Amino acid sequence: MKGRHLTSSGLRVPLHPLGPYVSLAHHARLIWELCRRDITGRYRGSMGGLFWAFLNPLLMLAIYSFVFGYIFKSRWTAANTGETHFAIVLFIGLIVSNFFSECLNRAPIIITSNPNYVKKVIFPLETLSWVAVGTGVFHAVISTVVLLVALVVTGTHVAPAAALFPVLLLVFLPMVAGVTWLFSALGVFFRDTQQIMTVLTTSLVFLAPIFYPRSSLPEQYRWLLSLNPLTFIVETARGLILWNQFPDPLGALTYVVASMLMAWFGWLVFHATRKGFADVI
Repeated sequence: MKGRHLTSSGLRVPLHPLGPYVSLAHHARLIWELCRRDITGRYRGSMGGLFWAFLNPLLMLAIYSFVFGYIFKSRWTAANTGETHFAIVLFIGLIVSNFFSECLNRAPIIITSNPNYVKKVIFPLETLSWVAVGTGVFHAVISTVVLLVALVVTGTHVAPAAALFPVLLLVFLPMVAGVTWLFSALGVFFRDTQQIMTVLTTSLVFLAPIFYPRSSLPEQYRWLLSLNPLTFIVETARGLILWNQFPDPLGALTYVVASMLMAWFGWLVFHATRKGFADVI
């Protein structure tokens, strides 16, 4: 029995909907070590070290707040935010979008930048996507700490429902992992995928209600924002953290199903194409 392809119950992991999570559990220690090495390697040699993980979101928060809050006069109003400072509303959206963008921008080169792993038959290549997601989660956690500091400094009230924010991120993880598997596989065969990702991620960020509320669009076009995978997470995160608002149960269930289906689809595409990785690389 090939443990990499079969669960203990005999179900073929690549074809089973629970395959992505079985792999995560089975290779948890390996993924943890690779994530740790990825994070430390990213900041090794810099004078600031891990401090850059805190400084980067602070700088981006300051820049976006100035540009969109004062120069472009973003369409967020008191009617949309209550007494909440614009920078806080913006930053919550940026935590989600930066996490998503980081994983997607890395996806096309995850396999091509690790040719030694491709040539090792026993190495579980699917774990590399989990490593990218894990590194993204690390930076999202750091940004959340920065958010908490900003909430305290600005005297913004934190709603009790904010405790559910980690659960919301867990709902988002399968969606991100699935898209990462999909584009990491495509990136092996179509090198232009990396260039496309830059345009795609930028488009998704600006076509989500991050810099503007959904209500700023004409009513007949607002439903289009729901097609963006960032929209539900961004709006729900703000509702939980700032206004103690819970998502519509049907909408939440729909997103959970869509997230898990995306993970399964990306997983299937990855396993269907992985046999050709070594030939192309």
